[in-house]
Amino acid sequence: MTVLEAPPAPGALVRDPSALPPLQIGRHTITSPVVLAPMAGITNRAFRRLCRQYGDDGSVAAGASGATSLYVSEMITSRALVERVPLTMKLIETDPDENPRSIQLYCTDPLNAGKAARILASEGRADHIDLNFGCPVPKVTRKGGGSALPWKTELFRGIVSAVVREASPYDIPVTVKMRKGIDTDHLTYLEAARIAEGEGVAAVALHARTAAQAYSGHADWSAIRTLKETVTSIPVLGNGDIWSAEDAMRMVAETGCDGVVVGRGCLGRPWLFTDLAAAFAGSDARVDPTLGEVCATLRRHAEYLVEFYDDELKGCRDIRKHIAWYFKGFPVGSQLRHQLALVDSLAALDDLVAGLDLDAPWPGAAADGPRGRAGSERRVVLPDGWLDTQELTAEQAAWVAEAEAENSGG
Repeated sequence: MTVLEAPPAPGALVRDPSALPPLQIGRHTITSPVVLAPMAGITNRAFRRLCRQYGDDGSVAAGASGATSLYVSEMITSRALVERVPLTMKLIETDPDENPRSIQLYCTDPLNAGKAARILASEGRADHIDLNFGCPVPKVTRKGGGSALPWKTELFRGIVSAVVREASPYDIPVTVKMRKGIDTDHLTYLEAARIAEGEGVAAVALHARTAAQAYSGHADWSAIRTLKETVTSIPVLGNGDIWSAEDAMRMVAETGCDGVVVGRGCLGRPWLFTDLAAAFAGSDARVDPTLGEVCATLRRHAEYLVEFYDDELKGCRDIRKHIAWYFKGFPVGSQLRHQLALVDSLAALDDLVAGLDLDAPWPGAAADGPRGRAGSERRVVLPDGWLDTQELTAEQAAWVAEAEAENSGG
């Protein structure tokens, strides 16, 4: 990977996003300071490849070179990895040209966290490990995992320490992704970030929402700025409400963050990585595909999924959930959308797409902006008495141990 210039002093505020230097994650220099957020059921090898190809296009368009972005796997449960569950071993597969190979671990137990990190490191399966402390899904938080876990500070410290300890001998950097906290009355991000920094992580990423917000409302970018001012020795990455390259530029300008993490914004729009790579390289090149070009990308995505699963039916079943995202804003009738959402072969996909107006231009505002789930703010489902103290009781320790068992396999 090419190093374009030395990074600024830790804690320095960069007001001109196009002047933002490469993102340094441990030994890895990421030319474009952009990270593909881990998304369950989405960021498998097929989707990462697609995003990576589009990121490369943006880098070329702007006259830059090197690793355009960091593309992180979907969440991998550490216990499932330790148990070598077949599905989990498949999910950590990477392409030969995927560099750095980035795996996100979901951990609730320091022992399994360390064992999982040791497998990834000692067996040469990853070049970067990210830790998931941001998942707001009830089946995760009700056992004390995901975004609920940083409330228990010593448990959080134990997990981070165990993973860093196992990864460090192999020069594999560890990063942490988290939310602001459980709700507005129980914010955890500043203390958790200080702990992570002290335990030797290479960067912290903040989704600037609470677990109670899930994906609703608006991300609080001011929290990213506060985190940047608090954590000064490692990069701080911002996540939340990045739907365009311009949003990313604005986040950097307003918060001083060292890079951005993009999740729902690229659903059905992997060419967002072209726009981001170009923008951070100082180019105004942007992609506004026709419906035909979108269909070609959809077809390529489906092909990659078929290859990933080594099964055409499984690959086509997986592409179904992406259909609405790809066609957002385009003149595609409800009946055809329904048929596409039931596609079971590549030939069937080709037949259905052939009936569309492939010359239809990019619909602009109708296709821009938020996509993916949003919902509304809700009460976070937690173990009984979880918020009573930040110390982990014996009973809660048993619940937390069960969290990985319940989510084992992915």
